[in-house]
Order: sequence, then structure tokens, then C-alpha cells
Amino acid sequence: MAQEVCQSLTNSLIKSHTISKQTFITTNGRAKPVFDSIESALKDFKEGNFVLVVDNEDRENEGDLIIAAEKMTTEKMAFMVRYSSGLICVPTTSSRLDQLELPLMVPNSTDRLKTAYTISVDYKHNTTTGISAHDRALTARSLANMKITDPNDFTRPGHIFPLRYTEGGVLKRIGHTEASVDLCKLTGLQPVGVICELVRDDGHMARRDDCRLFANEHGLKLISIEDLAHYRMNNRLFEI
Repeated sequence: MAQEVCQSLTNSLIKSHTISKQTFITTNGRAKPVFDSIESALKDFKEGNFVLVVDNEDRENEGDLIIAAEKMTTEKMAFMVRYSSGLICVPTTSSRLDQLELPLMVPNSTDRLKTAYTISVDYKHNTTTGISAHDRALTARSLANMKITDPNDFTRPGHIFPLRYTEGGVLKRIGHTEASVDLCKLTGLQPVGVICELVRDDGHMARRDDCRLFANEHGLKLISIEDLAHYRMNNRLFEI
């Protein structure tokens, strides 16, 4: 099983040309790493901080703010909404989505990257319209609260968009959905993340260099999904 997963990732990396061409950026004449270490990012993530995660330059070439759903607060949701596209997604496992009876949004996705959206939800209790930072943070935390098992505790449709995680994580699909849940699993948190794409002030999507500047400004760790996959492979974390 481990060899099959490793070979699958290797083939996908070769096929999609995902090996990074740029490892360093030059600042004031000095070369500095574009990315922080996975170990430092995991430490921050476990403590409830955002991590900024970029995918491959020939894929979306976007950076997502990612945090564990159980660590989400009203203040952190407000920060995420302010600097992102505002379409807040909550990736989690198939078993959790099945438990809450959250099916895929459409049976046959035509999305280029096959992002597995389910129907949207709001938490029913102690919320109003569902769109405020408070309400969306509570919905995210509730999706990560494994004591909440009744599908009727969530209204449909809502303002939070759960995503179905591909088992095997970034070793099977090099997407932000898988990266967020892998980060949760690697840090011993509930396998439910919160993600949203970083957007520049001019309305365009933030690219790799934009993400580095943003991470520096806000004291965040910046990692790549590719590095996360290599971390799992190098540490033989084929099943997490």
C-alpha cells in the first residue's frame, strides 16, 4: 500500500511538472527561502494559527489561508474574510460528511480540478442569518465538534461550503482540501479544516511572491503542498 501511494505521487508529480523551479527569492541582495519548514508550520497550526499554503504554479497557483476548524474564532474568521475571496470552505472526511448527511453539491462535477463541494450549511443554534463572522466561525467549529452528530443541527443551504477530502490526502490529490485535513491529522486535531483563497487589494488572486509578502507582514508560515507531500513521504507517513 505504501509503495503504491509513493509511486502514485511520483507519477503525478512527473506528469504535472510540479517540481518547483523557484526555491529562493532575492531580498536586498540576499537569497531567502520562499517557504518555511513544514515542522515550523505544523507547530503554528497546532497552536491555532493560520498557515498560508500554495499549490503548484501550473495548477491553481494560488495561496489559501488554512486553519483548523476547531481553532476558528470570530476574530480569525473576520481576518480570513477580509483578506480572501470570502467563499469559506470547510474540508473534512467522507465519514464526517456522511454522518451529517451532506451529499455532493452535484452528482457529476465538471469542475476542472474536481473540487468536491457538498451542499452548503449553517449551524442552526446560536446563529442569525449565518453570514456574520461569528456565525460562520460557529458553523466551522460545529462541523469539527464530533459530539454534534445530528444532521438536523445544520440548515441547508447555508454560508459555509464543506469539501470532501480524498483519502490519502496530498499523496493522492495535491489540493488545498487535502492539505488542510492532512495538517489537522498531522497535529492531532479533528480532521476538519477551514480554507479560503488569498486575494490582493486589486482583486486579483495572490500568487507565490504575493503570498510570501503577506506571510511576512502578518507573521504567518508559508508552505507548499508539494513540500507537505514530501514531508509525509520522507517521514513514511503514508497513512495518517
